[in-house]
Amino acid sequence: MNRRDFSKALAGATLSTAALALEPAVARAAPVLDDKGEMPFQISVMLWTVFEKLPFLQRLEKVREAGYRAVELVGEYKKWSEDDFRHANGKRRELGITFDCTAGLKHGIGDPHAREAFLADVRNELKIMEKIECPALIVMSGDVLPGLSSEAQHSSCVEDLKRAAELVEGKGVTLLLENIDLEENPHYYLWSVPEAFKIIAEVNHPQVKFLYDFYHAQISGGNLIAPLEKNVDKVGLFHIADVPGRREPGTGEINYLNIYKKLGQLNYHRTVAMEFYPSDDPVKTLAAARQEALHSARAHRP
Repeated sequence: MNRRDFSKALAGATLSTAALALEPAVARAAPVLDDKGEMPFQISVMLWTVFEKLPFLQRLEKVREAGYRAVELVGEYKKWSEDDFRHANGKRRELGITFDCTAGLKHGIGDPHAREAFLADVRNELKIMEKIECPALIVMSGDVLPGLSSEAQHSSCVEDLKRAAELVEGKGVTLLLENIDLEENPHYYLWSVPEAFKIIAEVNHPQVKFLYDFYHAQISGGNLIAPLEKNVDKVGLFHIADVPGRREPGTGEINYLNIYKKLGQLNYHRTVAMEFYPSDDPVKTLAAARQEALHSARAHRP
């Protein structure tokens, strides 16, 4: 199940206030800092891939147990009550966790006929994001539209993002445009990383960035580092998973050590998020992936 489908399954999830004690090892874990006493970049977990059988609040505890202080959502809050929002905010503050990104808009930006519906989606989502103090929103292109040229869909993506940028102007919210491979969705429009960077360049707004998903990009043709070197300023978030199987780095064909090295060399400082299915104990696997990413990037910072 991919996260677009997973978000629907989670929409009615019930929150639990049951608490799990954090293991002492978390409190002792040393942060991975550079010479300026800073993290090389922010690091997060896309929640749909892990601890899916646990109540929401316990999932946050497990993420914190693995050493993370940020979580990405996919609309898990769609049917929350006001009490649910209060419990979720209370728990994340207790754990020192932020909800750093969310997704799950109904409409994409590649259909010019759905523009007003997409903008309404954004307006509604911004209200919820304010409640949970979430600063980033993932945006999808949607599918290829029969009878509409690729040039017209490209233009629609640019125009929709420009219009959405007006809605988030000065609000501290970043819009993130994501690539998806055609094996996961054979009808998806924006599978091309170069085209995604072109769209971001044409929108030319500091609050509109690319969500560079290495997993999808590898399946779509690879060549992961060259576009990154030329466009790192246009990236607001990287998603991490190996190919095949969407497992943790080191299990497949992507050389993540070289990617983290390049992120360090380019002095990338925004966010990297783990979006994989752990092949072993989730807490230990997430913790190891986090340490590898931060240590590798830190070692190659200029």
